[in-house]
Amino acid sequence: MPASALALVLTAALLHALWNLAAKQWGGGPHFVFACSVGVVVFWLPAVLWIGLDALPTWSPMAWGFVVASAVVHLLYFNCLIAGYKASDLTVVYPVARGSGPLLSATAAVLLLDEHLGALGVAGLAGVVGGILLITMGPRLLGRGADPEVTATIRRRKGVYWGVATGTLIAGYTVLDGYAVKVLAVSPLLLDYCGNVLRVPMQLPVVLRHRHSFKAEMRRTWKGVLTVATISPLAYVLVLLAVRDAPLSRVAPAREVSMLFAALLGGQLLGEKEKAWRIAGAALIGAGVIALAA
Repeated sequence: MPASALALVLTAALLHALWNLAAKQWGGGPHFVFACSVGVVVFWLPAVLWIGLDALPTWSPMAWGFVVASAVVHLLYFNCLIAGYKASDLTVVYPVARGSGPLLSATAAVLLLDEHLGALGVAGLAGVVGGILLITMGPRLLGRGADPEVTATIRRRKGVYWGVATGTLIAGYTVLDGYAVKVLAVSPLLLDYCGNVLRVPMQLPVVLRHRHSFKAEMRRTWKGVLTVATISPLAYVLVLLAVRDAPLSRVAPAREVSMLFAALLGGQLLGEKEKAWRIAGAALIGAGVIALAA
């Protein structure tokens, strides 16, 4: 991977961890998802106008199809992520979400496509699974410690479920967006921006059904909306720019260093428990993802 692409990916990883921290700390429900998309549309409009919208009429029907499909998967992903953060801790949901995508993809390739992982691939799978176990069980994995209450175990288990669901959607939009940028030559910024424009009407019916709670949630979550709306597109556009200059199979695993940032930030700033175990689990997942890519 070129050094310039690696720098883009590492910067994006830090930004990605930061906006996920904001979503966990100040996030809400469907209203939050809707407001973030509206915020992206408003805040990033000057950049889109500066780059120019003249490329849109030149997009092929296939390109528009990928943009629409990406918008749908991204919307499902964001709703799933926010639900996970409401149900469990950042240091559980985030690493599991980022690691389960490669885990599921590799497993499907072996079971459905008769592919062979080799020794390094098997080690990578073991690393991802082992990292998830470290995060979810902590010292209990070695027979030490016990949860003070049953709800702690349930909360951690919910984090794994939501993390795996989110990871599946991450794998989906990564493939869609990677193809759109590399093969169909769609602008990364326009891809992300148009996706947010499309997500506004898609999410609107849910917001209208619960409109009585919209103002109260915005008063509580506006800091998170501002953070996600400004940082999230930048983080993803940097990744898509890196994809144009480096193989997707190298960029996607390199992004997973964000798990370490998230584990550190979640433990330090949010005061989530078992910080050392969860950092170790995130590192093991990251190593496993890199091994799978290699």
